[in-house]
Amino acid sequence: MTGTPVLEPCVPLPIAERTLIDVTEKAKDWAIMHGAAMRSKTNFSSDALNFAPFILMPSSFPRKEFEKAKNLQTIINQLMHNVAHDEEFLTTTLAETVKVDEFTANLFNVYKKVLANGFGQAYSLGLLRSDYLAHMFEDNSVKQVEINTIASSFGGISTHMMPLQSFVMSELGHADKIKNMPENTALSGLCGGMIKAWEVYAQPKAVILFVIEDVSYNICDQRFHEFYIREQRPDIKVLRRTLTQVHKEGKLGPNKELLLGEYEVAVIYFRAGYEPLHYHSQDEWDARYMMECSRAIKCPSIHYHLAGTKKVQQALAQPEMLERFISDPEKIKAVGQIFTGLYSLDDSEAGNASYEMALKEPERFVLKPQREGGGNNVYGADIPDALRKMSRVERAAWILMDLIQPPISKGYMIRPGGKSPPEVVDLVSELGIFGVILGDVDNVICNYQAGHMLRTKLSTANEGGVAAGLGALDSPYLLD
Repeated sequence: MTGTPVLEPCVPLPIAERTLIDVTEKAKDWAIMHGAAMRSKTNFSSDALNFAPFILMPSSFPRKEFEKAKNLQTIINQLMHNVAHDEEFLTTTLAETVKVDEFTANLFNVYKKVLANGFGQAYSLGLLRSDYLAHMFEDNSVKQVEINTIASSFGGISTHMMPLQSFVMSELGHADKIKNMPENTALSGLCGGMIKAWEVYAQPKAVILFVIEDVSYNICDQRFHEFYIREQRPDIKVLRRTLTQVHKEGKLGPNKELLLGEYEVAVIYFRAGYEPLHYHSQDEWDARYMMECSRAIKCPSIHYHLAGTKKVQQALAQPEMLERFISDPEKIKAVGQIFTGLYSLDDSEAGNASYEMALKEPERFVLKPQREGGGNNVYGADIPDALRKMSRVERAAWILMDLIQPPISKGYMIRPGGKSPPEVVDLVSELGIFGVILGDVDNVICNYQAGHMLRTKLSTANEGGVAAGLGALDSPYLLD
């Protein structure tokens, strides 16, 4: 990272050791007491929490680029909505991928079966998150890393990061700088989308179903959504079930209602179902298909899920492709500017050229599969070996992406079991902007930007997922 620009920190560093130890201990307790916490993967107990890894003070981020990303979100929401409802585009774009990626093929099979039998519900709810890195070679202009259409997490806990870091800033005598930390409405915005979908379903006794993993480590983030909904609307009951439990308990009623025991389900919010390990057998796939056929409003529906695959993202990065989904030239230009280079690896002339390019200059790229959840990408020097092990057909399950090179910020990363006092480290931050869209193929009922999150990792780390144990929660300190 030699020669990488360093953003000015929000307060002078380092902090005096005694002060640092004192404020760090307070911040850890604040995090636990306010629910900025997770269950431990190493010492799991359903009765205990660790604070979620966090950055002690907010990390610097260019204000202009933060505002740009926020303002783009409603356009991106509409783009993904249009993509999800374009059967021909999804089918053509994923044609090669489904031949070699079993998981994407299984999702696509659910989609085709539902298409053949008719959707029980025309409306879909998108709770999206568009992730960005600032790119130092283009004046720190934000470039999209990916778009998440399923289980777009950390809206709940991220809402607590600004108050946590504001507390730290006050403790350090820098309360005057809190004005440069933007308010975060992620929790209320995302839950507002689910409440609106419940209202559209128009059955006052129906419930919202959270589809969850067998073990939920990120429990606080999920529960914040559930508890916020209950607080705002005590008349809306929230159920939590695994895919396995939905298979055992669920059935379709005479009008395609999804029935779980005595409850009719109005809205299904998937916090699981995005990776192969969530489907232990055909039972879980049958449960997914049953839900997709039902009248319940899905978040996401199967076509929204497919719209979030990396292969679709790569296809959308072609300038002429955006014109298929966005009519306004200015909007096309604005979205096009956030895309970085994305390349197909299919067995075609273009795909073979991308393959050769990756072998010659692997340090320029990231190799990405069709997976969510973090920890799946291949970087730099590891790319040639990974590619050479794939057949020409297998390469179609991956895309190649230009490596975005963000500026560095400096700060303290606080992790359970970490050093005391913590050391100043070099960090890079990834901004996530949440969006909500609800509608059918012809009508959009609501479309809005819904807060943000910031995940920050060591500058030497490739991956930055907090749930995957590689990053830390943060919030932006906006620089002019």
